[in-house]
Parts: sequence; structure tokens; C-alpha cells
Amino acid sequence: MAATAAGIVNDTSLTASPPPNGNIMERLDAHGISWRNYFSDLPSVFILLDYASAHQSNISPIAQFFSDAGAGTLPFFSIVDPNFGSQSEEDPQNIQLGEAFAASVINAVMSSPAWPRTLLVWLYDEHGGYFDHVPPPRAVKPDDIPPDIQVPPDLPGGYDRYGFRVPAVIISPYARPDYVSHEVRDHTAILKFIERKWNLPALTFRDSNADDLL
Repeated sequence: MAATAAGIVNDTSLTASPPPNGNIMERLDAHGISWRNYFSDLPSVFILLDYASAHQSNISPIAQFFSDAGAGTLPFFSIVDPNFGSQSEEDPQNIQLGEAFAASVINAVMSSPAWPRTLLVWLYDEHGGYFDHVPPPRAVKPDDIPPDIQVPPDLPGGYDRYGFRVPAVIISPYARPDYVSHEVRDHTAILKFIERKWNLPALTFRDSNADDLL
């Protein structure tokens, strides 16, 4: 959402300052580009507590997503969240529930009147296990904000290396059929796509150097 963690290393206690260059929703707001976070149990924009509390009108229950998709009235940019307690496919959840949710969202978009001009990116926020045979490569540091690591002795590290791989699927009439891309990308590729489409400035060095998915 901001192309930086702003030092945060613990998602159970969000005490870091807001991202210094703002977030992608603020950029959309500034240019009159509509967006909405459809949620099942917890909107993911709530990680940006101060911003989210001031934009409640942009947050809607998941039922509204299916209604808007069916009517062809989805905003220009949407975030669609599963029920993180039962549909995120994290251990020990039944992954069939998460897969069924993803299928329902994908099918709703593909049957929408807006499908001919829609891009859907389906991906995970983190890896699904404790091993990857591919060593995580180096990454562009987003900024100079160090991770808030307080475990003695201070652990080395920064936001200059990727983690384990996560899958991502591009679903669109413009997507290349039966194609697997082997380019190294991260979640900021979505930000770069949005920035490219609406001619918005980058948030950090990370999204500035990201692939734009085109």
C-alpha cells in the first residue's frame, strides 16, 4: 500500500509513524480516482489506522463487492479481502475455503459487465511454508528507514532482500493465455501498474524500480 514498511516488523503492534510519502490510496484521492476496500472480516487498509479511520466511506462489506461487480459499478481500484480467520489458507485452516472464496471473486469479475476492461491480480501476502529451494534474491531498498529490530543481539538486516516466493496470477482479457512469467517481481509491481496507468509518482525507490506488469 505504501511500498515501504516504514520500519514495522511486528503486525500485532502498529506503532510506527505513517509512511513518509503516504500511501497509494492518498495518491488516488488526490487525483479523483475512485477506490474501495471490500472486506470479509477485517479491511486490510486498517493497517493504515489513521488513514483508514478517516475514509470509512471507502470500506464496504464483501457482499457489496459482488453487487458492484454484477452491476459493473466497481471503482477504478479495488482491494478484496477474504475472511482472514477462515479463508486466508493459513495453517491450520481448510484451504478449500480460501480457494472457494478466490474462485467466487474471480468468477464475479469475469461475469461482470466491466470484465472487458478489468485487470484482477490474485496473490498472497506471504509464503505458505518454512522452506524454499530458491534463495531469496536481493531487492531495492525502499528508503532509509531501518527495521525496528529490538532482539538482542541486534539482528542484521534491512528491507534489501526478498523473502520466500509467493504465487501471483494475472486475470484479464489482456492477459497472455497459458503463460508463466519468470520475472522476479514483488507486491509493489501492483503499485507500479497503478502509477503507470494513472501517471502517478512513485512512493519509494522500491515501486519506482518495480516491473509494471504490462
